[in-house]
Amino acid sequence: QRAGKMAAPMELFCWSGGWGLPSVDLDSLAVLTYARFTGAPLKVHKITNPWQSPSGTLPALRTSHGEVISVPHKIITHLRKEKYNADYDLSARQGADTLAFMSLLEEKLLPVLIHTFWVDTKNYVEVTRKWYAEATPFPLNFFLPGRMQRRFVERLQLLCGEHRPENEEELEKELYHEARECLTLLSQRLGSQKFFFGDAPASLDAFVFGYLALLLQAKLPSGKLQAHLRGLQNLCAYCTHILSLYFPWDGAEVPPPRPTTAGPDTEEEPNRRRNQILSVLAGLAAMVGYALLSGIVSIQRATPARATSTRSLSMAEEDEE
Repeated sequence: QRAGKMAAPMELFCWSGGWGLPSVDLDSLAVLTYARFTGAPLKVHKITNPWQSPSGTLPALRTSHGEVISVPHKIITHLRKEKYNADYDLSARQGADTLAFMSLLEEKLLPVLIHTFWVDTKNYVEVTRKWYAEATPFPLNFFLPGRMQRRFVERLQLLCGEHRPENEEELEKELYHEARECLTLLSQRLGSQKFFFGDAPASLDAFVFGYLALLLQAKLPSGKLQAHLRGLQNLCAYCTHILSLYFPWDGAEVPPPRPTTAGPDTEEEPNRRRNQILSVLAGLAAMVGYALLSGIVSIQRATPARATSTRSLSMAEEDEE
């Protein structure tokens, strides 16, 4: 008991919520869901500034020993080591099925999700960039969405590999065809069950929910795959069930009244005053850097001239100004 009192709580830093979801980020949503499944005692910081994360990226877990983990699978592995294991009761065959479906999600569904939110022009401009530009603080909102888009495009290229068609239309057609098949397979595998392996959720459910809920909840102007998902009633009911059972307030349109003191496991904006000061300083630094790089402001080293009269000195000062 003494050791438990002395140990610092585990802290999870993740992207804040939107679109009726506890987080708008795929990886953050999967880790949050797994933590809720297992009841892991995490102090959750839902933020919109990656600089507030100890790793500079989201999601990130600070362990009770001060170690920082920023890869979703490694975060879940650490929670398992701390005896918060959603797969504890799975058989060997179910464990193999988990690996197979995880591979299927990453290969067939993840590329289309990236394309839908970060490559499709209408969706990116009207939904994705709009949310991040409004949510992130100044001056991050000017360049962070574009920076994130470039990283996701690079990730998409890695996922597609060398066998991707050169024609973008052919690539898109192929990606969406495989994604629709993946969703249909997930629907058939789930059937009428509450979760993929029965009545209790497992790690596979955390990732499937993260993929599907993001696609289901966002109001996309270009939603080809979204329309296919909405036609699979059991997958829609599956997402609604998890959202209402494990995130009864996080997904609500109108959040409950915020208490005067932070709750034991959630903190929306840690150290608010410090973060405001840092944001202002970061904004000033960004503006000065931009002005210098763009040539709006230039710094010249002036050599002191031996003025012969007060008039020539005053003229030199006026020229320098």
